[in-house]
Amino acid sequence: MRRSRAFIPTAKEAPSDATLPSHKFLVRGGFINQQGAGLYNFMPLGKIVLEKIRAIVKEELDNALCQEVQLSFVTPIGLWERSGRSEAMGKEMLRIRDRHENEFVLSPTNEEAMVELVKNRVTSYKDLPLNLYQINTKFRDEARPRYGLMRGREFLMKDGYSFHSSVEDMVREFNLMEETYKKIFTRLGLDFRVVAADSGAIGGEGSKEFHVLANSGEDTLVVCEACEYGANIETIYESEEEIDALKAKSYDELQELKIDKKCSCGGALHFKKGIEVGHIFQLGTKYSAPLEAYFNDENGRTKPFEMATFGIGVSRLVAAVIEQNHDEDGCIWTKATAPYVVNIMVSNIKDTAQMSLGEELYKRLENSGIDVMLDDSKERFGFKMKDAELIGFPYTIIIGKELENGMVQVYERRTKETLSVDAKTVYAKIMELLS
Repeated sequence: MRRSRAFIPTAKEAPSDATLPSHKFLVRGGFINQQGAGLYNFMPLGKIVLEKIRAIVKEELDNALCQEVQLSFVTPIGLWERSGRSEAMGKEMLRIRDRHENEFVLSPTNEEAMVELVKNRVTSYKDLPLNLYQINTKFRDEARPRYGLMRGREFLMKDGYSFHSSVEDMVREFNLMEETYKKIFTRLGLDFRVVAADSGAIGGEGSKEFHVLANSGEDTLVVCEACEYGANIETIYESEEEIDALKAKSYDELQELKIDKKCSCGGALHFKKGIEVGHIFQLGTKYSAPLEAYFNDENGRTKPFEMATFGIGVSRLVAAVIEQNHDEDGCIWTKATAPYVVNIMVSNIKDTAQMSLGEELYKRLENSGIDVMLDDSKERFGFKMKDAELIGFPYTIIIGKELENGMVQVYERRTKETLSVDAKTVYAKIMELLS
């Protein structure tokens, strides 16, 4: 993409209600803009990031033999009444009526709808297991939508549902999805933990959350420094007062607290803040039984499906990446999530030699499958550099006056280090850095 043609409306000021870095920088960097309370539009840069995350999620799920579907965003209220969740979801579930006074909901999640999809279509144990997922819009009418994409009312979520003939096979799939989720978050370049969690309104007997570690996270976790153990404090502290007190503490305050007991591995335990980006549940027959979704087992007996459900906050991940990767100047995208991995900045577009090299590099990188931006805008160098840091391109090739001596600079956003590189070898250097 050429910057002279790109729609990237960057801004100097953050929204007055923005407190989190991701909210400030995603708006200032021209990734998103607010449509209403808890409602956000994704502009071109934001849409690219969203689709990159979506693609990684889909690829790993498909590799695990999950199958993608797409359910209607609008669901009849009757399904929710039959499962017993119509009232349990409370005011977060937005109800609407059509012209015939039929009541529907804007889906906050889709356990009931997916059961209805499978019911009477899968009738034998021979057709199991089955894992279906979608990456689709959800709506939860949050009482206090805030923090930008972190807690919006409308969001993009991956929700998957598996169906099994036995508890043992359901647990096997649950474990497979845990490993699959780990692959997804690792590919996204995130520092995360899997923690024991409360099942909440979704229900079931066992669940695990996936948290991106970030100082601004809403959840308080206990993690081991020596192994992968982690737990949400809600699952290990019995006193509501103690839980509330810990939740209210900032990251810095938590670091001053000591946990007396050790992890079972012998490692020291520490408090961390986390952003929940995934949650997996062992449901059992919580939904299949009340919705009368049955299959015939190997002995011809009729049984309700054993189920599990698996969610990832896809649009929340856009914000979570920045909560974990930013500085005072703006976004620092991981290579897997950056809208453009390389930014070619031509300092003076009127200089024929500078523009010629910029065009050459742009075409070579593009032909090599690299997501590259050519900053051919008329703005001054200082403005271009500030924008590059705000947007967060992992690498910027600066083509300026040093080209007279056959040299260009390669600026790495994360380290803020600048390398002087021979113009003839800069393409090879960038490819080396990206490998």
